[in-house]
Amino acid sequence: MELIVAVYDDWGIGKDGTQPIALSADRKFFRETTKGAMVIVGRKTLADFPGGRPLPNRVNVVMTRQDAEIPDVVICHSPEEAVELAKTAERAMVIGGGSIYKQMLPYCDTAYITKVHTAPESDTFFPNLDTDPQWKLAEVLQSGEENGISYEMCLYKKAN
Repeated sequence: MELIVAVYDDWGIGKDGTQPIALSADRKFFRETTKGAMVIVGRKTLADFPGGRPLPNRVNVVMTRQDAEIPDVVICHSPEEAVELAKTAERAMVIGGGSIYKQMLPYCDTAYITKVHTAPESDTFFPNLDTDPQWKLAEVLQSGEENGISYEMCLYKKAN
């Protein structure tokens, strides 16, 4: 299983349920990388999507502890259930938010990390893979600058 996330220099990923700074290059990278995949997302993160609607051209799996009915999504209630659903997909990607990343990281072997070189105030953080001996930076896929903020899209692989 894979995951995709944008992190700031302090590995913050958001504040008050949204990204304080979002780059259009990262949004495009996200769309291209997740297109056609099963995406695993938390209920609160889904609510932050445009119109609170599931992402098009993907199977949307919402992991929640609540007994929710959300149109056009598959509901699951545990990481184990999400892993079983992921086995039915050609490609499955964890897309957030913070608690979903924490619960699903042990099941992932590939991580697409966009490093956004700034540090707005965050209240939610992603584990720093650069200091985790289980993860290795495999490749910098692209880099650039947008609105005076530099960034890199990085591919991390879990060490065997």
